[in-house]
Amino acid sequence: MHDRPHWYQWPTILSLDAPAVSLVWEAALARVAGVHLNGAQRAVLALTVWLAYVADRWIEGWRLHPPDIRTARHHFYMRWRWPVAAAWVIALVIDIAIAFRALAWHDIVAGSLLCIPVLLYLLSHQLIHRHYAWRAPKELCVAALLTGGVCVFLETSTRLGVLALSESLFALLCFTNCALISAWEREVDLAHGQSSLAIDAVEHSWAIPQLPWLIVILSVVAYVGGVGPSRVVAGCAMASAVLLAMVDRLERRAGWMLARVLADVALLTPALPLLWKW
Repeated sequence: MHDRPHWYQWPTILSLDAPAVSLVWEAALARVAGVHLNGAQRAVLALTVWLAYVADRWIEGWRLHPPDIRTARHHFYMRWRWPVAAAWVIALVIDIAIAFRALAWHDIVAGSLLCIPVLLYLLSHQLIHRHYAWRAPKELCVAALLTGGVCVFLETSTRLGVLALSESLFALLCFTNCALISAWEREVDLAHGQSSLAIDAVEHSWAIPQLPWLIVILSVVAYVGGVGPSRVVAGCAMASAVLLAMVDRLERRAGWMLARVLADVALLTPALPLLWKW
């Protein structure tokens, strides 16, 4: 894969998509929890998510042989391996400096504990256990880790019951996003020697396109039973799920490269009510 990337692919190539999704959902869930987040907490979340995604893609780009690469993002991390590594180290230093300078100790401890499963995921899924059939699906791991990162500074909330439902909707959206991408990029993963939900569970792959509609149903239930900010989050989850279903239909005509980008855009629905200062 040596073609020049389309302009709309650059947020994904530069790993900016996941931090953007994390920030808007962190802000939305903070409204549900009644927690005020400061700039340092937001910066640490964005940087940490970026570091994790870049590390994942950097390892993948390092592992692959150039003729086998099928995506612009992996080609980028292969071609610019050492400049990206330098940028990663700089971002890591900034992330740690912000954390120790501006975060409370309980936030530092919570964030540090979450880094352990992230490191274990990278070691296991990218290096040690790549071809082990028993390992947890990467889509499930990514959804769980991203949800943990988004909620790591909300653990002091006293509204844990209401927050748990909103967090669950976000986790399901992340899982659905990853599962759909695994179906669209099945041939890519096969060429890269990467396992995925669509490859490892072929007999159940029919269920992947149904996941957005499951989220729609759960979002309706959450909306009816919710109040205030939790209703807004339920509405955002419902909108994101419908958009993911539409992108899945579009992928058959427009191709996986555009669908891959739009699937992440579909998760940015909380940005609209946040801009309106709900």
